[in-house]
Amino acid sequence: MNVSKGELVTRSSYNHDILFRVINIQDDTVLLHGEDIRLEADATIDDLVKVPERDLENRRKKLKEKEDYSFRLFRQDYQLMKERREYESTSGYQQPSNYFQIPARVLHLDGDRLYLKKCIDLYQRIGLQVHGVHLNEKEMATEIESLVRKIQPDIIVITGHDAFSRTKGDKSDIRAYRHSKYFVETVREARKVVPNLDQLVIFAGACQSHFESLIRAGANFASSPSRINIHALDPVYIAAKIAYTPFMDKVGVYDALRNTLTGDKGLGGVETKGLLRTGMPYIE
Repeated sequence: MNVSKGELVTRSSYNHDILFRVINIQDDTVLLHGEDIRLEADATIDDLVKVPERDLENRRKKLKEKEDYSFRLFRQDYQLMKERREYESTSGYQQPSNYFQIPARVLHLDGDRLYLKKCIDLYQRIGLQVHGVHLNEKEMATEIESLVRKIQPDIIVITGHDAFSRTKGDKSDIRAYRHSKYFVETVREARKVVPNLDQLVIFAGACQSHFESLIRAGANFASSPSRINIHALDPVYIAAKIAYTPFMDKVGVYDALRNTLTGDKGLGGVETKGLLRTGMPYIE
């Protein structure tokens, strides 16, 4: 079978479970990126099957239903938080609320250009201010300090693609992961600039990433505790939950994960203070 860059394929050896994009072809080996999950994989050409258009439409329809459901949950959650802020900003009086908000700034580093666009679209849909940067995972650690000093973000998302390989070691060995060590180095470099977990909130990791090392390095939230795949948009929902939680409140881990598509098997972290500040009156 002939395949070319950008084509959508599945793997016979894994019962066609995941939809991949072809990223690079070298001899008989093909580098693959998950179309909807943050997984990087290698495969031989003879293991790949092109996805028929009808099958592709069905996959995309099911995925969109999951994404829309997650977004609706977030909107419901956001509406409850908004009503609570309005009540507190007026000390409970029944009068028109006239307040303003100081939004959190998000710096999103992504190893996948297409995922970065999807995430930025969702940040904008949610109403968050984001500075998106596409960087190869191996380059992130050298760039993060200057980006933090320039952008001065409140939240950093460090993500892209990753994968665990049993042939390279056991799950406790960070050398058995494609990009976890680069994510860890990037978190450490960011923490050299802002050590406090409440002054700078960090999400780090991708599919099957070494969760424990990322948390030890200083991430507030990370993937993947059970070494499973995570959805491309999951980091955005965690960032949004923290960004829209008042700074006097803490965000429990369960609350942060509730609206994600992956849940606590793929995502985890430590309780963290919210970042939203509300003031009044609003002057037009």
